[in-house]
Amino acid sequence: MTVEAPSAGLLAVAPTGRPGRALAPLAGVAVALALWWFATTVLASPGALLAAFAPQRALPAIGQLFARGVLVEDIATSLWRLLVGLLIAGVVGVGVGLAVGSLPVLDAATRPVFQLLRMISPLAWAPVAIGLFGIGHRPVYFLVAAAAVWPVVLNTAAGVRAVDPGLRLVARSLGATGWETLTSIVLPTVRPHLLTGLRLALGIGWVVLVPAEMLGVTSGLGYEILNARDQLAYDQVMAVILVIGGLGYLLDWLTRRVLRG
Repeated sequence: MTVEAPSAGLLAVAPTGRPGRALAPLAGVAVALALWWFATTVLASPGALLAAFAPQRALPAIGQLFARGVLVEDIATSLWRLLVGLLIAGVVGVGVGLAVGSLPVLDAATRPVFQLLRMISPLAWAPVAIGLFGIGHRPVYFLVAAAAVWPVVLNTAAGVRAVDPGLRLVARSLGATGWETLTSIVLPTVRPHLLTGLRLALGIGWVVLVPAEMLGVTSGLGYEILNARDQLAYDQVMAVILVIGGLGYLLDWLTRRVLRG
């Protein structure tokens, strides 16, 4: 029985896999744009409000907003609010997560309260935030932090519970202090869980940031959506929405690159 060598035609098919995978996202974007155009241009009548959101109107509006310098300051303001909110969530979340993960009694005592609080929409706290902090940056910080803190807390606590008890026992037998055990055993184990929690926190914080900026502030991407709506510039509304989506995608991509590193 003889075995024939693979033909040249079959071998030529193999290298096409990688270009195909590279083109797949572009094809997906093209299909999405085609469906968007079809829904807002073909299905919608010319005088309908839906036609104002068409890609041939929204995409040029992005360039117009940047040319006028409108979006640059708003993007910087929104990113700053996101960063501050995430820093607050990170500091609080890591501290609480380490404590909850290390003390089973504290975990049992706080679990019902934490589960209740994390199931409340962060935007439900908006009246409380405005009442406590007034109008401006601070209520936005609070709402972003209130949304982003829970992934950090839960993932940090899960990382602490994943620490091998044998390693703790060895550290104690060698006379390691609590701080040395924390820095040499606990934190290296917690790190992958914490990074995952921070990535989730970033996504949640970005989603909450935009509606939070619609509550009594005069800058930011959320405010810019309301400003364009009040001017009945619905093409600009769609343009800002696209910018928000693009920035969110970029932030998540950068976070994934950092985690891989």
